[in-house]
Amino acid sequence: MIMPIVTSSDASQLMQYPAKHSCRFFLAQGAIMSLLTQARLLLICFVLACVVSGNLRAQTFGIELHNNLMPASGGMAGASLSQPQDLQSAMNGNPSTLRQFNGTQFSFSGAWADANYNLTQADPLPLLGVAPFSASSGTPGSLLGNIGVTQDLDAFGIPATMGLGFISNAGTGSEFKQVLASNGTSTQYLALDMDASLGFNVTERLAFGVTGTVGTSFLDTPFVDVGGMTGAYGFRGTVGANYCVNSDTSLGAYWQSKKRFEFEDAAIIGGIPLNVALDHPANIGIGLANSSLMCGRLLLAADVIYKMYSDAAALKAVYEDQMCFQIGGQYVLNERMRLRTGYAYNENPMKDAQLESIGGVTIPDGVPAVRYVQGQFAAIGQQRVTMGLGIRDFKPGIDLDLFFGYAFAETDQFAATTVSIDDNYWVGFGQTWRFGGCSNDGDPQAIQ
Repeated sequence: MIMPIVTSSDASQLMQYPAKHSCRFFLAQGAIMSLLTQARLLLICFVLACVVSGNLRAQTFGIELHNNLMPASGGMAGASLSQPQDLQSAMNGNPSTLRQFNGTQFSFSGAWADANYNLTQADPLPLLGVAPFSASSGTPGSLLGNIGVTQDLDAFGIPATMGLGFISNAGTGSEFKQVLASNGTSTQYLALDMDASLGFNVTERLAFGVTGTVGTSFLDTPFVDVGGMTGAYGFRGTVGANYCVNSDTSLGAYWQSKKRFEFEDAAIIGGIPLNVALDHPANIGIGLANSSLMCGRLLLAADVIYKMYSDAAALKAVYEDQMCFQIGGQYVLNERMRLRTGYAYNENPMKDAQLESIGGVTIPDGVPAVRYVQGQFAAIGQQRVTMGLGIRDFKPGIDLDLFFGYAFAETDQFAATTVSIDDNYWVGFGQTWRFGGCSNDGDPQAIQ
């Protein structure tokens, strides 16, 4: 849990990203080796935390989660591109904001997300063997983890902060195998990322950052009982900047490349195994944060994210480009307690169907079959509200974050396929360990 922008009017403190604290933690080389050892152990925890993946619906923008399930950002509707309140959000969003995290910090978070996903198919799809049916998905909720560790290099005279994270990046799922008329319809998708990030100061006001991502994804194709779970690897790059306008206001922005996957032999059409190409879209985000109100106790943050699905393999047949808006607030109640809330709205990204292949696979039954596949990837939730609580020094040097979110019910129709999603909620927690530095280290909003 890292608090927002500085409140001091001293120009030398406009950016709290360099080490300017009276209590500095001197980093030795052995500490870095210990950090790497911890990271290897955390990978095991991360995998265990992600063994269950299912109903991720309104928590995502399309298929990607962004920072909606992070320990502190989760309570602020994901708003985090200029003043993130947890280190996972910095690595998964705008890496330049890593300079706001001092000393050595490690954070682990977990979240549970669930929803009722209902599908009605009014017309048959004879070539796919699908008859009319109406049912609720049998896919259970999702248990997801996000882990990160950061280390500033100020002790070496380098105005930079490095980070390593294991992130639950994306997911969706629906299953109707229990319905004979569906002919085994099932779709599962899970994307896990390893992020290596670096944020560095150019001036006291301006920071830049880069993230390199290696992702592994697992796809159970939606091509109706003609494929199985297949894995693939992909790569992505992110660049970002954050500018401190004055002692209360900062502006951040980032660009994120596509993440390309090639799932080999993921579908079998006419007895022929086919590869499925799938891209995560390129993203552009801008964030604004201000803490001038209520004597610096109130942080307000707003982000805008633009997702370019029209250039993403496979998903461009399902979604169109999407705008997402996130607004969050955090109030410092006292030295230890932070109260958070947020609201998010996103455009419905579902695309008007065209007769085209999906990831290089042409589906039998034409446009009605494309619409049926869209129904399995339906990301129709548009509005969500969140709340959260942060407790600093829950135990000495350990911060605790809790969050809860709820998305309003939505219904959409794709020709003969109708999808409704309701009872969509998520709940999560995070713990952050801070090593070195004084008790207010890395918390510019801390009450003195």
